[in-house]
Amino acid sequence: MGKWNSKEIAERARKDFEKTWLETKALIPEKTEAKYPAAAGRPHVLFQTVQRLREAYLGLGFEEVVNPIFIEDKEIRRQFGSEAAAVLDRCYYLGGLPRPDVGLSDEKIKEIEKLGVSVKKESLRELLHRYKKGEFGGDDLIYKIADSLNVDDILATKIINEVFPEFRALEPESSRLTLRSHMTSGWFLTLERLMGRKPFPIKLFSVDRCFRREQAEDATHLRTHHSASCVVVDEEVSVEDGKAVAKALLSSFGFEKFKFKLDEKRSKYYAPDTQTEVYGYSANSGWVELATFGIYSPVALSRYKIEFPAMNLGLGVERLAMVLHGYKDVREMVYPKFYAEWRMSDEEIASLLRIDKTPASKEGHKIAEKIIEAAKKYGGEKSPCEFLVYSGKIRNAKVKVKLVEREEGKKLLGPAAFNEIYVFEGSIYGDIRAKGASAVGKLKYIDGIANLAAHEIEKGIAAGKEKITVRVPIVRSLGDINLKLNEVALRYITTYSKSIDVRGPVFITVEAEIS
Repeated sequence: MGKWNSKEIAERARKDFEKTWLETKALIPEKTEAKYPAAAGRPHVLFQTVQRLREAYLGLGFEEVVNPIFIEDKEIRRQFGSEAAAVLDRCYYLGGLPRPDVGLSDEKIKEIEKLGVSVKKESLRELLHRYKKGEFGGDDLIYKIADSLNVDDILATKIINEVFPEFRALEPESSRLTLRSHMTSGWFLTLERLMGRKPFPIKLFSVDRCFRREQAEDATHLRTHHSASCVVVDEEVSVEDGKAVAKALLSSFGFEKFKFKLDEKRSKYYAPDTQTEVYGYSANSGWVELATFGIYSPVALSRYKIEFPAMNLGLGVERLAMVLHGYKDVREMVYPKFYAEWRMSDEEIASLLRIDKTPASKEGHKIAEKIIEAAKKYGGEKSPCEFLVYSGKIRNAKVKVKLVEREEGKKLLGPAAFNEIYVFEGSIYGDIRAKGASAVGKLKYIDGIANLAAHEIEKGIAAGKEKITVRVPIVRSLGDINLKLNEVALRYITTYSKSIDVRGPVFITVEAEIS
């Protein structure tokens, strides 16, 4: 089989995705698709950084692997030696509820029978024994008891709670398994299995979670974080290889200047004088520590029968994301809903403003378009005046639509008719030109009014009316120009004492004759 180059792989992946999406889309009911239209999603900054790191490692020729998350504490002792006790102090041990030895005495059988249940003693005793032996999980216990006693789940739950207090008295017990506190504990296990199965150089990476038993979470510490870690195993590996990988990896994030400093912590699983801190220069933050690398200790490697040198580099994804996006508190970045002040961008607010009432028919939309076209063309004409903007049929009714102004000494439209809606610093305005203001899709007052007029004409035809008049004089609110703001944006504007100011003279009159 021939090899695929990167462009061919990307194109093949794109075509496969398009094919899958079209097949999936064909299965989606039209109503569902209308309610959930296809649109670009919004990624979390943390997982944006995770993805960029994955792409950077892949671009450097590293193979992605999944390292073990559950690590027996004996592996930590093998890796850290005399330091193991201190390392294990920051590890989470996994615990669980023990399986109780539940007896089925005559007294308990009587209690069950008092609930109106006929008990097959041997069958229930066998079931409880199988549970104790771990033949099925606790989440199946209620179902199996209900099935054994021929009762519903509610009564089975009542039996467990009232007849078997052993379940309520359970306390969790710890195992010897820990949650991975650092990626190295997984690398030793992975490399042990791969020795002799892969040609040199072995270049592997993993971007995944680690867990630290922090006393409390603060601006710089979380109990779980993501580590972007890699290893390079070859017949000869040096500190210079670590520097080269660090530079290549971080250059993809725009860092150009680097400093390397021996790490004073000197972990036992690294060879002496190889554990190195990596600093990159950021225009926003100056010199910042971004990663650490080192050459694994031959002693630690030998415990896993790894006979060749291995370089390991790791960086905290949260740390890198904070530098890239200017965060000072990791909690605000990772958990904004809990720690960050609620803020909506002008673009977000703008996206939540829409035209409220719109026509349902194709001809109705045509009427709205013709009203807008005529308003642009004749809006400055002096009154009294009238202009035919549409003549046609809707639902077998003949319709003539006009823009009119009967009063003398005015113009067909008021000066605010073509005001454009803007959002600026959380407030909504009509026709603001401030630097940085976000236009709401070039939405103008006339757009909302024209759609309202077309909607009312369709409504009038359905009601059998002969004449429809839609007049909008002075605009005081969004509703006056047929615009609706989502409740979330409205709540935000109210919460932060922002404003909605769309006041202005529109003085537009649309008349429709129906026959």
